[in-house]
Amino acid sequence: TIGSAPLEDRILRLPGQPEVSFQQYAGYVTVDETQQRKLFYYFVEAETNSTSKPLVLWLNGEANMIYLESPAGVGFSYSQDPSFYNSVNDTITGHYVPQLAQLSVESGSNLCLRTIAKAEDSIDLCIQDEMNKYLNRKYVQQAIHAQLVAVSNWTACTHRVKYDESNLENPTIGVVGSLVGSGIRVLVYSGDQDAAIPFIGTRSLVNRQSKKLGLNTTLPYKPWFDDEKQVGGWTQVYGENNKLAYATIRGASHMAPLSSPKRSLTLFAAFLAGKPLAA
Repeated sequence: TIGSAPLEDRILRLPGQPEVSFQQYAGYVTVDETQQRKLFYYFVEAETNSTSKPLVLWLNGEANMIYLESPAGVGFSYSQDPSFYNSVNDTITGHYVPQLAQLSVESGSNLCLRTIAKAEDSIDLCIQDEMNKYLNRKYVQQAIHAQLVAVSNWTACTHRVKYDESNLENPTIGVVGSLVGSGIRVLVYSGDQDAAIPFIGTRSLVNRQSKKLGLNTTLPYKPWFDDEKQVGGWTQVYGENNKLAYATIRGASHMAPLSSPKRSLTLFAAFLAGKPLAA
């Protein structure tokens, strides 16, 4: 069921944060009672008109946004069954973002799903170090209701979870196609400096999928520009009403919003608003 965030999860004061006009919540969502598996979430309301603005679920890591640390064993999320960590079927966001959206559509839930944005999955080590220090302070953990259960501390990247690497060979582009066919707008984006999953292959996958869906190119591959009138990347759009779009983010690595936050935000805001990128 979908409801409002519980009152006990409300963050009264986030250490180091100035006074804000919006509400914040953090806590746990139980996903498996038997294994006592719980995922940690952090929900930030929009500063204004939060009930009328789109709600974003950010997996794996802004306003009206829920950050969910998944799977269990990542960040503050945990399972009290040790065997779980050796058999995690979820692999990367390239799998569970489209699959979660597909489950929502096929189950006929009352979740009002409109769009998904999917990254084809370099971190500033200094930023990473400060983030680790902050989230491992006891008073910060108390403020966000984090529990160190089955995890000793917060880390950005854990080696405890053993992913089922056989799933990496199962592409989810077909799932993306089914979502587009059901009326969900989809954006697939890549950092053009991504050395883990080069953008050229991703662009080819999206292009082939558009042909399978019978979508015409409505915006040919061309550069888009950021707020400073600099080239932000390249984009191509298929189908009416931006049904399927692909975009690169110039200068971005595997974790695009971390390495190129301003351009990622420009891309993200345009997608949520249903508008084409500035060209």
